[in-house]
Amino acid sequence: MINRKAKGSKGERELVRYFNENHYSCLRAAGSGSSIYPCPDVLAGNAIRRLAIECKVTKEKKKYFQNAEIEQLLTFSRNFGAESWIGVKFPDQDWYFVMPEDMKDTGKCKLITLELAQRRGLSKEELLEIDKNRKV
Repeated sequence: MINRKAKGSKGERELVRYFNENHYSCLRAAGSGSSIYPCPDVLAGNAIRRLAIECKVTKEKKKYFQNAEIEQLLTFSRNFGAESWIGVKFPDQDWYFVMPEDMKDTGKCKLITLELAQRRGLSKEELLEIDKNRKV
């Protein structure tokens, strides 16, 4: 049985590998949730775009985010000049990426459900706008 922190770290490393294999420089900010300074879980970019991503891996069909987590992501992104994204991996699904403003606001926190992610979210490929015919 893999613990929650290890499951999240494994998911973040999976994304780092994917971004790097698709011509983005990418790093994982280990312990990002424990810093007093705003810091995303994953930071990826190329010569054109910078992406700051807060990541969650869940065994449920919905995932709650504390408002402070989202505010820190938005602050970091604004200061760094990056796009803010929420990455969620649901059971038996690949990653979905949603913009913070597309999440449901419950008042106390933000919520992303599998159904909302499927409707409003982007796949990894869509996020990076990969041209399938590109020759590398």
